[in-house]
Amino acid sequence: MSEPDGRTWRDQRQQAVRAHADADARRRAAEQAEAAKLVAWFVAEATRRGLRTTRLVARGYDGRGRYRTRLTGWYVDRAETRAVDVDGRFHLLTVPGGLRARLFGVDPEPSPAPLVVGAGGRDGESIPLRTLLTRLLDGGTGEPGPSTRPAAPRG
Repeated sequence: MSEPDGRTWRDQRQQAVRAHADADARRRAAEQAEAAKLVAWFVAEATRRGLRTTRLVARGYDGRGRYRTRLTGWYVDRAETRAVDVDGRFHLLTVPGGLRARLFGVDPEPSPAPLVVGAGGRDGESIPLRTLLTRLLDGGTGEPGPSTRPAAPRG
């Protein structure tokens, strides 16, 4: 392979990598927008139904400590590590912790909600966000609610 051919190949390869990264970024943005719609729907529906909120607590990365937050909302998983606040923001409730966190509490930053909770995790357990939120609205049973309930928005 001559030097000009090698440069052309590298340029084409770099363009392909950039195109792939751009497509992945667009896909992630679309998924985040769809998940944000689901979370907004959930908050509106939970508020309409009078679903009781709770003061959210964060856990330390090591799983041992529990830390106060200023957040109020609904836990969306049994482990209480993911939640939606009353303002419609999704939170991962795991924090570094430590003495300062124990004394003053923590303010976990909102993060983009995933369409599939637990995807890519080592335990292999994942569940669509739509299913988690619907179960929460249905009292945690996973059973369908009354037929007058507005359906979760579809992508």
